[in-house]
Amino acid sequence: MSTKTKILDAAETLFADKGFNGTSLREITSLADVNLAAVNYHYGSKKELIKAVMSRYMNELAPKLEASLSVVCQQEKSPTLVEVFSAFIDPLLSLNVFRENGTSNFLQLLGRGYTDSQGFLRWFLTTQYPGVITNFVGAVQRAYPELTPEDIFWRLHFTMGTVVFTMSSSDALMDIAQNDFSQQLDIGDVIRKLIPFVSAGVGAPLAD
Repeated sequence: MSTKTKILDAAETLFADKGFNGTSLREITSLADVNLAAVNYHYGSKKELIKAVMSRYMNELAPKLEASLSVVCQQEKSPTLVEVFSAFIDPLLSLNVFRENGTSNFLQLLGRGYTDSQGFLRWFLTTQYPGVITNFVGAVQRAYPELTPEDIFWRLHFTMGTVVFTMSSSDALMDIAQNDFSQQLDIGDVIRKLIPFVSAGVGAPLAD
């Protein structure tokens, strides 16, 4: 394994577990068994390392997600919000093939970008992968055309909060399902249980 990949893998593990703010470069170099000069040489800064960790996933996910959302947008009848959110399932689960526990890791990392107030990361993702946002918002607008851009902003913000909380506690939730309800669930099952809830929230009646 190359030094660059060792750094990236160590950073991903620590960022997902401890957050971007809670992880130091010293911890990353220790886990990767490299020196700080190697991190500076390959990535330049912690901010660039964060971008690299997210880009590794987004480069794999974005084309599949854009294609899946495009199918929803182009169907003859207007989609339901459940159909819009269901378009995320296969692309997200494909990350488990890309990397071990890739789906959970990616969603935890994405959540860290919000809970750790990494504004530059949100800007980076929306500017580097604009097709995902464009297709998603377009699909939501087709499903619920009465929503204004402001409505969509707030509802998708609340949706992200729900997703972040669920994914950050997904292991505990699966344990509870097993112990309390005798249900053996995987991350795909958790996502499928989440979709009707967030769809109903985004599709809630507009306030007067």
